[in-house]
Amino acid sequence: MSKQPAIIIPEGCSKVLLHACCAPCSSAIVEWLLAHRIEPVIYYYNPNIHPFEEYEIRKNESKRHAESLGIQWIDDDWRHEQWLRAVEGLEHEPERGRRCEACFYHRLFHTARKAQELDIPFFATTLASSRWKNLDQINAAGLRAAEMVNRYPADSAVHEPVTFWAQNWRKDGLQERRNELLKEYRFYNQQYCGCEFSHREVTL
Repeated sequence: MSKQPAIIIPEGCSKVLLHACCAPCSSAIVEWLLAHRIEPVIYYYNPNIHPFEEYEIRKNESKRHAESLGIQWIDDDWRHEQWLRAVEGLEHEPERGRRCEACFYHRLFHTARKAQELDIPFFATTLASSRWKNLDQINAAGLRAAEMVNRYPADSAVHEPVTFWAQNWRKDGLQERRNELLKEYRFYNQQYCGCEFSHREVTL
């Protein structure tokens, strides 16, 4: 019996809108996609990152990585106040708690909406490459985002349904390759998830 591959490409997928949380987490995934003839479009939407100076560093590293490979990179700005409203009342939740669920959904809803706008039928996220994140939370957020965007399109145009590519991106040696590329590119490697609440927990 042949062994099932660790990473399963959805049927008909030749292009994917990849929500990128940072360059280190994107690098091995992008390399894998290109090696399997799947065109990645990097979508940088991370309004959770605080302070703004930290956001700029991570954004510029992501852009540098994309430009080095000649792939499309989209920046959707730092809308931190909007993100704060999305997690309002959850500020004291622990990491991997309900605040993270709300954060994942907020970012992946915007990713799904952008995929719909660009007529890219599949979207995925590099959040699913981090061993510090709850994969079930990420997948639930992505599937819910796709469902909501398909049910309530942003405009009256006819769009093909968008599908969330739920995948554990730590598999198939990608976690080890991430660490290698981190050194090769000399990426800035952040020490906390991004928001002021996760930073507070690290510094306590």
